[in-house]
Amino acid sequence: MALFRISSGAARGALATRFHQAAARWFGGSLCLAAMVGTGLVLAWMNHAQAAPVASDTAVVSNGINPHPVELRLPPDRPLSAVAQLGRRMFFDPALSASGRQSCASCHDPAHGYNPPNGQTLQPGGARMGQLGFRPPLSLAYLYRQQPFGIGPDAGEAEAPANLDTLARTAGQTARAQKSAGTASASAPLVPMGGLFWDGRAASLQRQALVPMLNPVEMANTSIEQVAAKLAASPYHAQFQQLFGEGILAHPDRLVAEAMFAIGRFEIEDASFHPFTSKYDAWLQGKARLSAAEARGLDRFNDPQKGNCAACHLSKVTPDRLPPLFTDTQYEALGVPRNPALPRNRDPHFHDLGLCGPFRTDLARQTQYCGMFVTPTLRNVDRRQVFFHNGVYRTLRQVLDFYNLRAVAPEKVYPRDANGTLALYDDLPAAYHANVDTTDAPFDRHIGDTPALTDQDIRDIIAFLHTLDDGYSRPGLIQPGFLPQSTLTTTQRPFHSASSK
Repeated sequence: MALFRISSGAARGALATRFHQAAARWFGGSLCLAAMVGTGLVLAWMNHAQAAPVASDTAVVSNGINPHPVELRLPPDRPLSAVAQLGRRMFFDPALSASGRQSCASCHDPAHGYNPPNGQTLQPGGARMGQLGFRPPLSLAYLYRQQPFGIGPDAGEAEAPANLDTLARTAGQTARAQKSAGTASASAPLVPMGGLFWDGRAASLQRQALVPMLNPVEMANTSIEQVAAKLAASPYHAQFQQLFGEGILAHPDRLVAEAMFAIGRFEIEDASFHPFTSKYDAWLQGKARLSAAEARGLDRFNDPQKGNCAACHLSKVTPDRLPPLFTDTQYEALGVPRNPALPRNRDPHFHDLGLCGPFRTDLARQTQYCGMFVTPTLRNVDRRQVFFHNGVYRTLRQVLDFYNLRAVAPEKVYPRDANGTLALYDDLPAAYHANVDTTDAPFDRHIGDTPALTDQDIRDIIAFLHTLDDGYSRPGLIQPGFLPQSTLTTTQRPFHSASSK
């Protein structure tokens, strides 16, 4: 899917400047929010030199208490600015869709950690709600520190837009670093990271909000002008005039740009998008005790000889006391099996190649990235009901079985073709099979080896993953009254009562 131009360069620059100024007022001296239309949303904590040293290990003792409690540096929980309040109204407004029945919250339900509210692999959309999306939607939670897409370390801090082809060619000359939980790479590998959507094609929350508005299988507006007309006819159109000037409604590009900016501000300012109220957060701070199964699960999650999950789903507090997001935001080719239930997969020649396409085209020539998709956060993963970019699995047990058995017993993961041959990596053309990760544990084992995880290990890791659900320390953070009454549905429940089952 192409990215859409939403305003002139001057308008984008002015919008970015205003975002910086507003952020400085909102976050005060402790935080600096760098958020620019076209360059992304990046949060950087300031005054690192003054931060007290923090023990970073997550050793689990027999009594389930964290031996090194940490005072976490959390985002502020303050009343929303006027711009963010406007963004909230749009987030829950189905009238902004062509069907009049789909809002942002339809696919990103706050009661489910801003994941989809149901077990459908693909969410319905389109002008008559009769079409299906292309991939299972990712959560919109915990994106406040997400960098724009780039290749290489610190890609999100470049002053000028990087030439991705040049960076990709350079990265292709560098050996892939092995990822091991709890161990930093000896070198600084150039790897794709950051961005929004499964393929990182959106650089900011504003851009992420716009793409579904114009996607024919989602909110299905046919143009910027059609979105602008809906905004101008909305019950809150006067708020645009109050916030952005009397003439804003007469300029569709500017109006939509400001609207997407407001939605991005809502997702940054509202604490429900990054509450850090899970049991694991409480445990990190010495305020909760893990059960025996949860403590064992954390140990297996972090153990590079067992799950090695933390190699990509980072579980440790950062040196400056930022809570872990359970993702390194990098991209991996895992070789998950093809999902025959997807309508597009009825065509045997169709393949979703992630970074290589079909929806982003700027990396189409960089075939070393074909089959790579972003590593999503595991926070509130228990509130999801489909997993991976193609939704091939529906339970955490299936996901862990895939990781555990792909290398050692692939016949339990992949189907056989018409000739009885095992169809290894069957959702990826053979030309790209070399991209699949076979170096990081547990994928570094060989056929016939003992699986890295026992059945008990898997049950324990799942028990630990449940501790990443928000609502443990502040179960009342999301209440039904949070939503506009006109948009409340039976699926939008408080966090503590939500279930992904």
